[in-house]
Amino acid sequence: MKSSTVPRGMTRRHFMSHMAGATAMTVPALTLGHSLRSHAQELKRNGKSAIMLWMSGGPPSIDIWDLKPGTITGGEFRPIATSGDEQISEHMPMMAKQMHNATIIRSMSTREADHGRGSYYMRTGYVPNPNVEHPSYGAVIAHQTIDQRPQLEIPPFVTVGGGSTGPGFLGMAWAPFAVNSNGQIRNLQMGMDDRRLMQRMAALDLVEKGFIKEKRGQAAEDHQKILRKTLALMTSEQMKSFRVNEEPAEVLERYGDNNFGKGCLMARRLVETGVPFIEVNLGGWDLHNDIFNTLSTQRLPVLDRAMSALFEDLEQRGLLEDTAIMWMGEFGRTPRINGNTGRDHWARAWSVVVGGAGMNGGIAVGKTNSEGTQVETEPYTSQDIMASVCKSLGISLETTFTSRSGRPMKIANSGKVIKELFV
Repeated sequence: MKSSTVPRGMTRRHFMSHMAGATAMTVPALTLGHSLRSHAQELKRNGKSAIMLWMSGGPPSIDIWDLKPGTITGGEFRPIATSGDEQISEHMPMMAKQMHNATIIRSMSTREADHGRGSYYMRTGYVPNPNVEHPSYGAVIAHQTIDQRPQLEIPPFVTVGGGSTGPGFLGMAWAPFAVNSNGQIRNLQMGMDDRRLMQRMAALDLVEKGFIKEKRGQAAEDHQKILRKTLALMTSEQMKSFRVNEEPAEVLERYGDNNFGKGCLMARRLVETGVPFIEVNLGGWDLHNDIFNTLSTQRLPVLDRAMSALFEDLEQRGLLEDTAIMWMGEFGRTPRINGNTGRDHWARAWSVVVGGAGMNGGIAVGKTNSEGTQVETEPYTSQDIMASVCKSLGISLETTFTSRSGRPMKIANSGKVIKELFV
């Protein structure tokens, strides 16, 4: 199977495009009654979830989580105290109040400083390989925790505001279901009445059964599974989870009335409904130019408001203890400030933030040198982050998958648990 470094999301159109063209529309409004709220609470009691806050483009952790004031590489921002033991950027004052719930991994050291390769690596734990397509963390976690949620009707892996890396050899049943921050997805009905739609769905099911009977490969079986899930999806009350605009105005304001803010609010709603893995995307981090102005006026205010609201909301609702949160991009940015007042790609020394699901908060793990150019303590990788998150979710690190070529592949690519997160 040919590997791809292009992030991809699964919409229902992917499985129905050979029937007819699809049009985009918002999920129909549903009434959230007592039965759905109770149902969501029951789902959440039965399993843990993970939320990945994906910073596409490579965020400058040296200006956010690991500042170097007074050095030639330190930039314009100053560090401020937090509710934990660590200091972070002055432009993250709301998140500073939530840092007792989060830990900064300051000794990330990886090798992939290309956007496509770095995104693939950080989302899978593997470097791209032309002979195998590896499953993303979202697909793996959804696959390993879905049996805790027999009543879940909506997809177990949702990506908000952008695509993600696909399911690899786990199959399309575990591909990310892509929506925008308003809960907009691809509409199956295409203007047809229910009777005509069901006739077409039945015809497609017949075609799929024929392919399966002729043993034409895994794709037909995956498509048939998705077809059946889609029928349940179309009428499920759980689709209410995507309708963030029904939240009170003050809640929308707390998260930020923008795409990332709504995405983080949607992630909280999806966790309440029992979705195992949600990825929320915030792009615009490829800051080769004018980095300090862009950070202080655009990126960091949006990040600070939404990320802090997510931690606060999950904690207040008793959900943070069952929900792992990861903040990361494909790499960091250079300690050296270039001639355009920007920072370039840098994978040698940077930071990732994690929290929730029983992981320790309020600390920083690892250390970079005084100018942020090198890691001075034990280096950590994508595999180590994934191994630690799996441990927090109760997923066995002895789990081994078998690729379609028959090759055994251990979960998290045999990454090591970051012990400071659990002692």
